[in-house]
Amino acid sequence: MSRRHLTKNPSPLLHRHLHLHLLLQPRRLCSSATAGELASESASVGREVHRVDDDLAEESRSRLVRDTCRLLELRESWSPKLEAQLRHLLRVLSPPQVRAVLRAQARGDVRRAFEFFRWADRQWRYRHAPEVFDEMLSLLSNTRLHDPARRVVRLMIRRGVRRGTEQFAQLMLSYSRAGKLRSAMRVLHLMQKDGCAPDISICNMAVNVLVVAGRVDKALEFAERIRRVGVEPDVYTYNCLIKGLCGARRVVDALEMIGVMLQNGCPPDKISYYTVMSFLCKEKRVEEVRGLLQRMRNDAGLFPDQVTYNVLIHGLAKHGHADEALEFLRESEGKRFRVDEVGYSAIVHSFCLNGRMAEAKEIVGEMISKGCQPDVVTYSAVVDGFCRIGELDQARKMMKHMYKNDCKPNTVTHTALLNGLCKVGKTSEAWELLNKSEEEWWTPSDITYSVVMHGFRREGKLKESCDVVVQMLQKGFFPTTVEINLLIHALCKDGKPAEAKDFMEQCQSKGCTINVVNFTTVIHGFSRQGDLESALSLMDDMYLSNRHPDVVTYTVVVDALGKKGRLKEATGLVEKMLNRGLLPTPVTYRTVIHRYCEKGNLEDLLNLLEKMLARQEMKSAYNQVVEKLCAFGKLNEAYSLLYKILRTASVRDAQTCHILMESFLNRGLGLQAYNVACRMFRRNLIPDVKLCQKVDNQLASEKNKPVPGKLMVKFAERGLLKQIRKTSNCDG
Repeated sequence: MSRRHLTKNPSPLLHRHLHLHLLLQPRRLCSSATAGELASESASVGREVHRVDDDLAEESRSRLVRDTCRLLELRESWSPKLEAQLRHLLRVLSPPQVRAVLRAQARGDVRRAFEFFRWADRQWRYRHAPEVFDEMLSLLSNTRLHDPARRVVRLMIRRGVRRGTEQFAQLMLSYSRAGKLRSAMRVLHLMQKDGCAPDISICNMAVNVLVVAGRVDKALEFAERIRRVGVEPDVYTYNCLIKGLCGARRVVDALEMIGVMLQNGCPPDKISYYTVMSFLCKEKRVEEVRGLLQRMRNDAGLFPDQVTYNVLIHGLAKHGHADEALEFLRESEGKRFRVDEVGYSAIVHSFCLNGRMAEAKEIVGEMISKGCQPDVVTYSAVVDGFCRIGELDQARKMMKHMYKNDCKPNTVTHTALLNGLCKVGKTSEAWELLNKSEEEWWTPSDITYSVVMHGFRREGKLKESCDVVVQMLQKGFFPTTVEINLLIHALCKDGKPAEAKDFMEQCQSKGCTINVVNFTTVIHGFSRQGDLESALSLMDDMYLSNRHPDVVTYTVVVDALGKKGRLKEATGLVEKMLNRGLLPTPVTYRTVIHRYCEKGNLEDLLNLLEKMLARQEMKSAYNQVVEKLCAFGKLNEAYSLLYKILRTASVRDAQTCHILMESFLNRGLGLQAYNVACRMFRRNLIPDVKLCQKVDNQLASEKNKPVPGKLMVKFAERGLLKQIRKTSNCDG
């Protein structure tokens, strides 16, 4: 990034938030401070932080804190007596103890901590200490609760509590987590009004907020503006900008930014280079990575170490570039850097994902020969790799090899083997191995059970799949609503909605989360079987379970009622759906139109459509009605609705009219088709030329009036003769 990129004119928004007094003197490090003094100061700060944390941990174990938290747990059944006890405890709590209470409450929900904070602040003869305000802000900054954080800061300002850039930075962070970018940047304006001079920490927070929001150009403008007011960007500022540029795939600008750092007297650190290297590794631009390594050495005096090579190896392996990662591993070993099992595992895993098991086994053998014993993660990757390509015998041999090398397969290893068995249609064998897990001293996870359950489902063995879920529930694992729905759908598709209902109720009784989609799937299964009474009964059960039907549920039942000809009940159900505030979808419109047109109940359909359209507009609703009536041969009813079609005179209206004309022509009713074309002309809709020629030809053969060829005259009157000749030439 060239220097000129940092000198663009900032946006008015940033200018307004960053219009700081040029006379402010920014904080700078004393140039005479030695490295030893800085290190000593850093160590003392670290000791102080640890001491404060230890004090808070000690206070959290005090009896006063425990009693206060116990009273707060009874907040739902508070009485004046309990509140009086809590008020008495509050007045004897020290500030560290109040902070400990806030932390304890925040473990469950930060809102509870804020409620206690507000309640305590309203009590007589009590005022929060400054460190309590800091604690509350710190807890809120880790959430999206920006409104409570803003209220805490404003309370600090109103009470005159000491505050600095750190408190405003925490408010900014809370806004950022909630996605409120504009509000986050306004915190700078609030800080300026409060008379708090900006420093590099708050500026870095603002840069980070802009980068996380994807506003890299704004972050660059901000960095240039803080330089103008005397706050020099530090290495953290530039590293944030480099990260944002790489995230925007502007790697050339990121490399230029490193040059800007050197020009501005802020030497880049290894993180500056690692950020760009990670992006280059992702793109498999190995030669540029090597050039950057050389540049890091020459320009910044930073020599590649073990961490550097680990970054490269993991970055390349993570994105599937195993050969290039192995190349850097060899280079690392050539420089006498020790590569641990984590680096080897990354390469092995990359080879396995690409199905190159021979290379993966070779790396594992090399690890053992060099005294770097593979761990269970490495072996599990190899087992999974063999299972992916269907070589289950090799996977089993690798698991035996694990035992020989005193490496016990874990749950991930066994799950990989079971998944491989299920993929090749050997789910029954996988089920047997799963049942022997206790004998082989390994514990299945919820993923293990899900693998076997889906294996049986894919093989059509639905009873066995349900048995897996039952055992899964007995072991204390809960399938997800998606997994339950897949199995319910399979049972319904197999014509067993009653079994699907029993299975769903069994899952619900065991504590599984059952949602509206699960109920709707079973209702649809009953509807497909024609068992409407069971479907309606289950729909009533949804209300008893506090799960209200959604628009999809209503649409399914309305379709089933319409299919049986029970249109009165279907109408009542649609009206009930509308009264509940549910908006009809395009599928709902198509379902209602199809069933009512099929039964020829046009009057009730039009009344129902008026109510539906009042809630949710559907421009093509009447077009669908006319087209569906044509499909069912009810042409007179379709023609009677032509005035509703020609209201808008759109392209879709013309298509619908053409369908109606075609239907009339197929019935030999040329005069009616002629009338449709005339009405189109009156609405400035140009009908299809070929279709109009067919109408004229049919009228000529029937010797009817109006005189044949009159439609062609209408084309000529509108200057469309070229279109007619072109059509005639194409026909010729």
